[in-house]
Amino acid sequence: MLRRIQKTKRRLFGGRFAIVAAKYNRRYVDAMLRAATRELTRARAKEIKVVRVPGSFEIPAVAAELAHGHNPPFSAIICLGVVFQGETGHAQHVGWGVTHALAQIQLQHKIPVIHGVFVFDKEDQARVRCLGDKHNRGAEAARTALEMARVIEGLDAFARA
Repeated sequence: MLRRIQKTKRRLFGGRFAIVAAKYNRRYVDAMLRAATRELTRARAKEIKVVRVPGSFEIPAVAAELAHGHNPPFSAIICLGVVFQGETGHAQHVGWGVTHALAQIQLQHKIPVIHGVFVFDKEDQARVRCLGDKHNRGAEAARTALEMARVIEGLDAFARA
């Protein structure tokens, strides 16, 4: 069951963020992208870099490059995509492949990689989770990115002390 997004007092953060978003199923991904960008802007992100890729399966390649090759490094990378389950198992393979790859990128590069790539059975599920203000997964992904960036920054400060 979906829970309503809880409004919390925002702590300003700043930070530098990348968003890798699929072009496929654009209606839903674009809505998540707008919501994520809005959340990061409200948190006064210093930089928001958006990179569009053809589909969800292509997201990890760009996320890995952003995690590895950007100096100064990003505070977090948000990955957004929507895959619909068809009559074959292809959607599940894409979902598992993306999940595994994003987890590996996060561990190898020690940067938060927020998984916002969703496999839905029906468009109704995507409408509720991607198009609404009450349950927008893009906004949730941005909030997670902000919180993880704060956690990592706190660990860095702890290590220097």
